[in-house]
Amino acid sequence: LTNTTQAWSKGNAMTIKKANSKANLALLIEEKLGYPMVKKASFNKAPSNAEYSPQGKRNIEYSIQANHSALKRALKRQQLQKIQRQINIEAIMAGALSLCPDVVSKGRPDPDWLEHFIALAEDITNQAMQTLWAKILVGETLSPGTFSIKSLQTLKQMTQKEANALQKCAPLCGFVEHEGSYLIMLGYYKKPSFFDLLRKGNKESINLAQSGLSFPNILTLMDIGLMYRKEIESPSLKQGQSFSLSFQSKKLTLTAKSNELVLSYYKLTQTGEELKRLITAPVNSQYKQLLEQAMLEEFTCEWS
Repeated sequence: LTNTTQAWSKGNAMTIKKANSKANLALLIEEKLGYPMVKKASFNKAPSNAEYSPQGKRNIEYSIQANHSALKRALKRQQLQKIQRQINIEAIMAGALSLCPDVVSKGRPDPDWLEHFIALAEDITNQAMQTLWAKILVGETLSPGTFSIKSLQTLKQMTQKEANALQKCAPLCGFVEHEGSYLIMLGYYKKPSFFDLLRKGNKESINLAQSGLSFPNILTLMDIGLMYRKEIESPSLKQGQSFSLSFQSKKLTLTAKSNELVLSYYKLTQTGEELKRLITAPVNSQYKQLLEQAMLEEFTCEWS
């Protein structure tokens, strides 16, 4: 009896879940089309295999419940879309005004850029994404040219998976002031000396997955053009030479203890750098610890 009851409960729960999903889908369709869909009346219940046509296509069981023509229904859908777009762009611009500091700007955004911005942003309904678009408008108002149209297009097409990868990447990115670029430090290696050609150079690498940025995340960022595909190496550092990275409010200075040390890192593309600026996050604590451990033997690490 217990097993029978459990089986009934499980089956009943699945039926409720299926019913809820269909009701949710029906509501979504009505919101987007402006009319409900109803099941077609059927007086003769055909066998299940008759639900499919000879070509293997399933016969459609639902239709729009409306007395209006297809043209009128299309016009209503367009009106609903225009209303939603207006609500979206108003929310983004209101958010931008709330975020904008009262400082002197460097000019007005380019009119063509602004038109592209509105055309791309008006379909954004998610509140978190609307905040990002509001930040873009603020940044472009303060300093025109900060965000390219390519960056706007990339953000518009970004999936949740891609946005999550960027979110995980941001706390690992250090800013190099003299280059004006963001990078993720991977480690270093020491070139073998001229008198010791048989000895392989010492190499230390950081496992970024331990900091939350998996290799699939990295591939995702590369695939959408936010990160260069190859590791980049610095020029050889001599003893006493320094390399500095800024992580939001903290600055890390790496000073070489010996000669012929080469740093390796991933570097963000221009689009990646522009979108990274939208995410303000302190340095990842686990990454900070791994970075210090990897560099300890050949570099002094000083945070300020």
